[in-house]
Amino acid sequence: PPPSKATPSKTGHSKTALDPATATALETAIAGLPSADATAALVRVGGTTGTWHGSSGVHDLETNRPADPTARFRAGSVTKVFTAAVALQLAAEGGLDLDRTARSYLPDLVPAAYEGVTVRQLLNHTHGIPAADFPGTTVEEWYANRFQIHDPEEMVRSATSKDPEFPPGEQQHYLNIGYTIAGLLIERVTGDSYENQVARRVLKPLGLRDTYFPGTDPRIIGRHNHGYQTMRLDDGTIGLRDVTVWGTTDGWAAGAIISTTADLERFTNALFQGRIVPRGPLLEEMFTLPKVNDFKTGDPAGYSVGLSMKRLGGREVWGKTGGRWGYNTAIASTRDGSRTLVHNVNSTDAKGQDMNKVAMNIMVATYGAP
Repeated sequence: PPPSKATPSKTGHSKTALDPATATALETAIAGLPSADATAALVRVGGTTGTWHGSSGVHDLETNRPADPTARFRAGSVTKVFTAAVALQLAAEGGLDLDRTARSYLPDLVPAAYEGVTVRQLLNHTHGIPAADFPGTTVEEWYANRFQIHDPEEMVRSATSKDPEFPPGEQQHYLNIGYTIAGLLIERVTGDSYENQVARRVLKPLGLRDTYFPGTDPRIIGRHNHGYQTMRLDDGTIGLRDVTVWGTTDGWAAGAIISTTADLERFTNALFQGRIVPRGPLLEEMFTLPKVNDFKTGDPAGYSVGLSMKRLGGREVWGKTGGRWGYNTAIASTRDGSRTLVHNVNSTDAKGQDMNKVAMNIMVATYGAP
């Protein structure tokens, strides 16, 4: 495999290089790709304490040419941060009330069984609405269905036809469905498409020219590294399949965005600096964990409106991960912006239950151990 490349940043808050120990840890974290866990990794560390850019691995397994550090990729659930930011911006303008019920905005879509669910509960995963049903139970079946078009309203009907998992506001269960409804809410209150609102309020003002929503197109347009997934192949053996071309209509406002590390770094900086959601109580929603327990683990809630919090190296790190087949993404920052991280790892288990080893190593190299 080609050697990992690390170049000191020419942009960002700081012209200074990262401290040598952290830089070495990051180089080690992404060394040796492609491996069983990942075919490539793109990393940008920024903030006031110094910058570091690195990439390793390959663009694809056929040519084995080096990974493109400027490549576009599927950012998965990092989309939720864009959706939450637009919802909070609308709340700041008075167009959306976080304390009002989702049903009061979407009476034709949210049934009486969920009449108590508020907009805030949709955004911080305390709504109790179960996941929508999708055909297939194995990665091979999902792969066979990869071009199926999923309609947001149909996904909401599928989810809300089932019984609540818990009364609204009493537990937290991280799912896509709250953000699917939030996307429809944004459309209802603005009279505009969700995608247009994200573009108008976030992408265009920040100049995020490599960030877009693919709609029903299963391809990634422009420069991109290939994604691979371990699965059963046509000849019956287990191996890596190229999963770069795979529709994301099931994700939509919860998981369809395509971006680059440079664009996501710019977005993260702007968000944490109060340049997207104005500083004050609404921005604080993104840094406030509900005082409830997780539906599955019983642990204290780990998700706020849009973000999640992890303690790494003894400090709070706020951010969001995203996984689509072949693509594993994260954005993260300390509250004060002293250290930011964006990565995309072409992991071979992107939708696995455990965090990808390479992605975990990047996070720990940047911030310290949990």
